[in-house]
Amino acid sequence: MAKTVILGAGIAGHTAATLLRKKLGSGHEIVVVSPDAEWNWIPSNIWVGVGSMERREVVFPLAPLYARIGVDFRQGRATAIRPEGTEELPKPHIEYTASGAAPDAPASRETYDYLINATGPKLNFGATPGLGPHGGHSWSVCTADHAVDAARAFRESIDRMKRGEKQTLVIGMGHGTCTCEGAAFEYVFNVEHELRRHGVRDRARVIFLTNENELGDFGMGGLHLKRGGYVTPSRLFAESLFVERGVEWINRAHVQQVNADNLAYETVEGLERELGFDFAMLLPPFRGAGLAATNRAGDDIAPKLFAPSGFMRVDADYTERPFEEWSPRDWPATYQNPTYDNVFAAGIAFAPPHAVSRPLRTPKGTLVAPAVPRTGMTAGIMGRTVAFSIADRIQHGGESPLHRAPFATMGAACVASAGKGLLSGTAATITMYPLVPDYEKYEFGRDLSYTTGEIGLAGHWLKHLLHHMFIYKAKCKPFWSLIPE
Repeated sequence: MAKTVILGAGIAGHTAATLLRKKLGSGHEIVVVSPDAEWNWIPSNIWVGVGSMERREVVFPLAPLYARIGVDFRQGRATAIRPEGTEELPKPHIEYTASGAAPDAPASRETYDYLINATGPKLNFGATPGLGPHGGHSWSVCTADHAVDAARAFRESIDRMKRGEKQTLVIGMGHGTCTCEGAAFEYVFNVEHELRRHGVRDRARVIFLTNENELGDFGMGGLHLKRGGYVTPSRLFAESLFVERGVEWINRAHVQQVNADNLAYETVEGLERELGFDFAMLLPPFRGAGLAATNRAGDDIAPKLFAPSGFMRVDADYTERPFEEWSPRDWPATYQNPTYDNVFAAGIAFAPPHAVSRPLRTPKGTLVAPAVPRTGMTAGIMGRTVAFSIADRIQHGGESPLHRAPFATMGAACVASAGKGLLSGTAATITMYPLVPDYEKYEFGRDLSYTTGEIGLAGHWLKHLLHHMFIYKAKCKPFWSLIPE
């Protein structure tokens, strides 16, 4: 019997767990360790965050599902990986703090034959003083609970506008190295949509604050679209939407500090400004989960497993060199750790070898560099890839070839909501191939035949359909495995 331990039950970890259970017989053990008792369809948190969807519509409890399909669930937070075991426990294992355990309780342990690190990110609110909902002065939609709190504050702002007050709403990125600009993009336009729906748009100043080099960058170097015989950069596609809906923007910005009613920021051009607000939703930068790692002798081997960011090293080329010398070939394909061949990472937990958008610095030297997104569709594909690789090695031997899904050559599809409503909603539907631009193969970095962008009501219907379809899939309902990642 082989045992696979999966750290995290987000999109990547849950995909891996359910597919492994489907492919492996009951004679093999699958254990999921996650601090969260619920699965959260994070892409719909933006709707919860404006009050147009209830929290219960984006989450469901994990324990009953895992009990039904034969996956062991341990609710707790992973703290360490011992890939060579220890003298006390020679078998490779992880350590975790069980939820509800006493502060002085010893760490719980779980041995493994194969390990998948799908912990996702640490929400690093502490990188910017005053950032975040936990003792800070801004809101977030990174979790379902964060989104509920953001919705409550947003509705209070709407109520003040209905009483005749003017409000400034700042939405975007709370640090120069943030990722997931797409979520902030969706949130700002859902906020704008709700303001119009409540009849208070004329009393609101809405500002999008981002670390992107230009609108439409999304941490992926932007993209180009072929429309009407012309090639148009995504910057124009995005800017036209901002202008059409009266949303101001500040880009190439790093937030230095968030106070109770204003924030300070600096830009790549050298501007240093304060921006007052009545409501702010600012996403944090991400770090790895902060797992410790030691070898059998107790020596620290974290640098072998993790990049300085805390994310796990996989089969990528992490050689330091100038941005211009990076290549799509540097990106991983199997998501296997190069030191320990029974350890994999998937989703946000893997360390990118470099930025896709050009990193910039302010005159003070502050890094302003959008990180490449690694969630949603791509996280599901990575979870499936490592699950199939492990299943093959368990069933056919440890030398079985690994499945491959090169990150650089993935195609990606994104449906970004710009307002929820059966007849009034809109969404931007974007497809791109490849995910990482390849200027040696394509003039504009990507194949324009497969890189598209449209916005309209049909996109909203598709976004709503995907919401229900992926929650159905995550609940392992009949024929769930026929739904692609």
